[in-house]
Amino acid sequence: MERRAAGWHGRRGQALRLLAIALLLVSGMLAVVPSGSTSAQASSSGARYEGVATCAGSTCHGRSEGNGAVVRQDEIASWQDPSSASGAHSRAYSVLASRRGRQIAETLGLGAATSAPVCLGCHATFVPQGQRGARFHTSDGVGCESCHGAAQGWLQLHYEKAASHASNIRAGLVPLENPQVRAKVCLDCHYGSSDTGQFVTHSMMAAGHPRISFELDLFSSLQQHHDEDADYIRRKPRTDSVRLWAVGQAEAVARATDLFARPGFGMRGMFPEFYFYDCHSCHRQITDGPARRLTFETNPGRPIPFGNPPFNDENIIMLSTVSGTLAPEAGASFSSASLEFHRAMGRDRASAQQAAVTLRERAQALSNALAARSYAGDDTYRVIAAIASKATAPRFTDYAGSVQAVMAVDTLLNALVRERRVTVGAAAGIRANVNRAYAAVAAPETYRPAEFRSALASAAGAIGSLQ
Repeated sequence: MERRAAGWHGRRGQALRLLAIALLLVSGMLAVVPSGSTSAQASSSGARYEGVATCAGSTCHGRSEGNGAVVRQDEIASWQDPSSASGAHSRAYSVLASRRGRQIAETLGLGAATSAPVCLGCHATFVPQGQRGARFHTSDGVGCESCHGAAQGWLQLHYEKAASHASNIRAGLVPLENPQVRAKVCLDCHYGSSDTGQFVTHSMMAAGHPRISFELDLFSSLQQHHDEDADYIRRKPRTDSVRLWAVGQAEAVARATDLFARPGFGMRGMFPEFYFYDCHSCHRQITDGPARRLTFETNPGRPIPFGNPPFNDENIIMLSTVSGTLAPEAGASFSSASLEFHRAMGRDRASAQQAAVTLRERAQALSNALAARSYAGDDTYRVIAAIASKATAPRFTDYAGSVQAVMAVDTLLNALVRERRVTVGAAAGIRANVNRAYAAVAAPETYRPAEFRSALASAAGAIGSLQ
């Protein structure tokens, strides 16, 4: 059963609209454990990148129809689709030459965006000249090797009869079926890394770059170019959406806190790097009349002083929720570290930096626990219920966290359909509730927390009634 098609039955426009901009444009004092970049580009140890054209033969991945005997063989066509989300990576370079791309580059004094390293790190497979094969072109955008690794070692081997997935990995292929590996590769661009051109600053966003958002299972669905058929299952484990989503949240928190703890990323001169903060906590209507109207709600997950800008905790909220449900022992220490991190933000940089290191360690421990855990049939229902529960709902006071929540409920509902525990007809009946939650976060300017919480609770309740 094709995961991409089955997972996106019915109306999917709301989710696609929420993610379209991000997908189309993109992409010390303390002993901080360096994450470095875990991307395919960094992990290939100087191997040569051969280019998209080397994968595009009609006997390989270049067919116009997905009718191959072992793999679909239309993967290039899907990657190049000019109108769908599946083609976003191939379009990543070309958007640098768009009006928006030119405006951002001009505002920041970068010269041409199509040759600026701060852009190419995510908008293309960006590697040194000496590692580029004869058919490699930066203009291909985010090509196959950005995710699968430099092809020099495995290109001629991976389709031989004697080849196995294990032998391909030994030759340099990146094991993207591993949720932690996949999350780290995706996060390099869809959140940021310490590598050149893989960090979107607040200045870039002020110049017009869209806000970055990340959800591993949903992004994987949008970019999947293969079927999880019998042959796939013989070679690799079947994807578990709850595991993929949960590990993605943990790795996102680990990445965010790792980068924040680094002085070169967490600070810009005397000011903090505002990229890490919740955009919409500051970018709201400002009034100074005698009849004040507060535009925020007190958030129990953020014990910060009144008036302080909050750290963007969208992934922290989700990880607190899933860990309390699926890994309660590790989850308790994570939640404590989260509260201390927010408290430290109201004290000083050194305290916040140390708290970020501790929170990163807790998040990485959760990632390991969630990746190794076995998943039962009712886990999806339990997580959905926890996201919309009375314990979690008061934390949905801001736009970013609410978007994460509805994306989670939507992608987990789709997982129930794929796994045939919910029928397509039953899911269609719930779709109105999910879409009402999406409507509540359709735009930051119209976001209303109370309405969102009500809509999310209705959607989660309707899903729970099917158990």
